[in-house]
Amino acid sequence: MRWFCGYVLQRTLHLRGMCLPAAGSFPRNCQPVPGRYIRASQAMGWFKHWFGTRYYALLYGHRDVADARSWTDAILARWSLPHGARLLDLACGRGRHARFFAEAGLEVVGVDISEASIAEARMAAPQARFVVHDMRQVLEPEAFDAACCLFTSLGYFEDFEDDRAVFRAAFAALRPGGRFVVDFMNSALVIRDLVPEERLRKEGVDFTLRRSCRDQVLVKCISVRDGDDEHHFEERVQALAPDQLEEMARAAGFVIEDRTDGPEPLPFDPEMSQRFVLWMRKPFT
Repeated sequence: MRWFCGYVLQRTLHLRGMCLPAAGSFPRNCQPVPGRYIRASQAMGWFKHWFGTRYYALLYGHRDVADARSWTDAILARWSLPHGARLLDLACGRGRHARFFAEAGLEVVGVDISEASIAEARMAAPQARFVVHDMRQVLEPEAFDAACCLFTSLGYFEDFEDDRAVFRAAFAALRPGGRFVVDFMNSALVIRDLVPEERLRKEGVDFTLRRSCRDQVLVKCISVRDGDDEHHFEERVQALAPDQLEEMARAAGFVIEDRTDGPEPLPFDPEMSQRFVLWMRKPFT
């Protein structure tokens, strides 16, 4: 989720009625715009049309292998899951993480709301199981030893309560003692280093990315020119703060074990970390 820093965003979300971290007002480049409000009915559902396109895969596909391996290696090293342990990959996308988890000997179940992504995941990691599923709903109660939700895959919903439902569903799906990890952007850093415009060319296709912050919502407008054809897409993400994610985790029943910066085992630094990674455990009792 590194697009607003001049990097690349794989996953985005939109939430209603959320605020940036405390400690003062909004950054200058993220002030609410008087008289301009984004209705949830207009904002929601964009991911269903965007994630399944070939342009999405073309724009973000370069991270699939290089980035996924570092994440799965870090998670496996931290948790020491035994061979055959069951792992639930929430918002699994095209199966880039599930593939490496399965190769390490885990029994992997990946869920995603995109039928196109699930179809590609089944080809990328045939040894794993993939299901078109809404991650707000419990897939199988107390059936998994671990779960992950990586690369800012939370929150493609209309209401803040839906994000809480994801945490509750993950908690219910885990056996007692099961682990859960959530990876999110460091919102404050993203806003501070916002890059308003970027142009890319990939395999003969031109992309123009325009980034802005509107009414507490980070927005990326994507223009695609493919020969004589032109397409337009939009991504949205609410700048959730670490304490907001921690509150959701605790409300669901999780015990927080650690907070790190990306897959590296470095402590989270609000001023420097690009990612906020929350490591949790479901209590035994």
